Amino acid sequence: MFLRDKLDLDAPLITAWSTSPSPEIAGALAACPFDAVTVDMQHGSHDESSAFASMRLIHARGKPGLLRIPVGRNDLASRALDMGFEAVIAPMINTVADAQDFADSMKYPPVGSRSWGPMRALELHSDQTPGSYFKSANRETLAIAMIETREAHAALDTILSVEGIDGVFVGPSDLSISWSNGEGVDPGRPDMQDALADIAKRAREAGKFAAIFAVDPASTPLYSKMGYRLTALNTDPGVINAGAALMLEAARG
Repeated sequence: MFLRDKLDLDAPLITAWSTSPSPEIAGALAACPFDAVTVDMQHGSHDESSAFASMRLIHARGKPGLLRIPVGRNDLASRALDMGFEAVIAPMINTVADAQDFADSMKYPPVGSRSWGPMRALELHSDQTPGSYFKSANRETLAIAMIETREAHAALDTILSVEGIDGVFVGPSDLSISWSNGEGVDPGRPDMQDALADIAKRAREAGKFAAIFAVDPASTPLYSKMGYRLTALNTDPGVINAGAALMLEAARG
């Protein structure tokens, strides 16, 4: 099932977050009961080689793969789709122009100007033909714009109105920096929670979806209640550390 189909079921989804440049770790995350795996090239250590190799192992485990590109790397966005990723998360989409440029790279004409060449994607999705892939790609490959500044929040409705933008992704740590005018990093800021709920509400009203990064896994139910349909759960080192802590606690009594 494609990530788009899972989102259309309107049940809360959780994605793992791969930062270590190891396809094996990404594949191991995909073998866990996460709904998807996101490979991070912005703040993670992945390069193109490790990211694309990770996508193959994620797919082998039957999970959708998402890629977060570095800021402004729209050329990499369309390449990620060619390699089989089902969604791309673009950071620092602050204006409608940013959103339009990103969407343009993600969608085939007449919506955008993505060029043809999804040979690796067709290898992974072997049930599709070139013709069926072309017809379905604009729906099934998702362009997700990050909302992480006051400027982006102010432009949210116009960003959501861009044809080809399928959803938004909130980075609460970066948003807290902007929200506090640079006072510090606090994704749980009490004065920001109404804004977080408002983003999810406005995305749904626009017929699109909202996703968010859960720095604290315990905040995931709250985000789901706000209307977020996809939550990113910590990072791969965080998962490893948490698992090790549980096993060591049991081992040491």
